[in-house]
Amino acid sequence: MADFKRTLIPGRGPLAKVPAPAVFLLVLALFGAGVWVRGPVGAALLGVLVAGVAALLAVTWRYLEPSARVLRVLVLAVLVLVTLSVL
Repeated sequence: MADFKRTLIPGRGPLAKVPAPAVFLLVLALFGAGVWVRGPVGAALLGVLVAGVAALLAVTWRYLEPSARVLRVLVLAVLVLVTLSVL
């Protein structure tokens, strides 16, 4: 398992070249627009975030500690609830 965790060191993964501030701003913009627009369009924007979080969770699941898994599943669940609430 230690070898798997070593691959998650910054600078080694496929997303290593994506600047963190750009990702943060993209997530913030999608979330803000989704909540502000509301309705089906807002839910679709938030759905993009749900899909992204779910994909990252699925890819990193086996490398995460149980406590980190719980926290990420909780974040995903809250995001799904927010998505459903804007419909």
